[in-house]
Amino acid sequence: MVIKTFCLTLIGGILGCFAQEKTASNPYFKTYDDKVIASLYYLDVSNNFQIVSPNSDGTKKIYDLIPNRREQIGASVSFKIADFSFGFSPQFFDVNKDNDGSKLFNFSTRFIHKKWMQTLSFINQTGFYVSEGATTVPLPDLRTTKIGGVTSYILNPNFSFKTIANQKEWQTKSSGSFIPSFSFFYTNLDLNDGSPNPESDLFEMTLSPSYYYNFVINNRVLLSAGLGIGGGISDMDGDVSGIYNSSGSLKLGYNTDSFFSFININYIAFAQDSDTRVQLNDNVSSLNIAVGYRFDPPKKVKEAFETIHQKTGL
Repeated sequence: MVIKTFCLTLIGGILGCFAQEKTASNPYFKTYDDKVIASLYYLDVSNNFQIVSPNSDGTKKIYDLIPNRREQIGASVSFKIADFSFGFSPQFFDVNKDNDGSKLFNFSTRFIHKKWMQTLSFINQTGFYVSEGATTVPLPDLRTTKIGGVTSYILNPNFSFKTIANQKEWQTKSSGSFIPSFSFFYTNLDLNDGSPNPESDLFEMTLSPSYYYNFVINNRVLLSAGLGIGGGISDMDGDVSGIYNSSGSLKLGYNTDSFFSFININYIAFAQDSDTRVQLNDNVSSLNIAVGYRFDPPKKVKEAFETIHQKTGL
């Protein structure tokens, strides 16, 4: 069975031009902006949902909407403002088998300008299971589409978020930072079952303080962790309610000036207030494992980017 899965990730792509400013040397981290960065990666990403509805006796019934998981492998190459990757879901992964008709399109981009960081994401997936207690029923036509982003401000100039986000920097002295964030996401759920009202629209807006810390174990190994908790409002088909938000990140990395590898786990979750008539809770999680290599760009490539910089300032 073939899984039609396409994953395109641009981290600091076109928008990344704003992040390519000259950075003064900082003893807390080193930069690799003048290097070509190539890597191979494994990625497992999914957007799960949970519906909580009240029973007449005061108890609650919980339905879990679980997407057919798709594990991906891919390759990435970046230099200066250009950063591209392509991934696919091979059939030799057991989890990718027996998922006929399942689809995933995942796009994300992140750029950092001085202390500001912007993340944008788009996830479109088709093919779910609905689970209630011991009962599980397939919903192969259920489609969800999510688009949104997170705007963050990094307070500590000695903290390198690029150590977490990409391999263009590496923290050399342990440092942490308080990072307040604003998130906005729109999600559409479509049953595609021919019913009179098959779709629901969900808007989520939250403010959340977070704290991240890069712990330098030695000059080549680093452990990074971050946690954020906040709240805001949600609107589901015109029904406005409070919402709670949490996010987290954990990364273990190995680095030399040329070779690097890491494992990175991220999640962001939204839970509607329990007083809401029908709760729709929502979380996005990802696991990323990568190995890569940095090297000097070919002379012609370097000259081409220098010409672009001279003419456009990018």
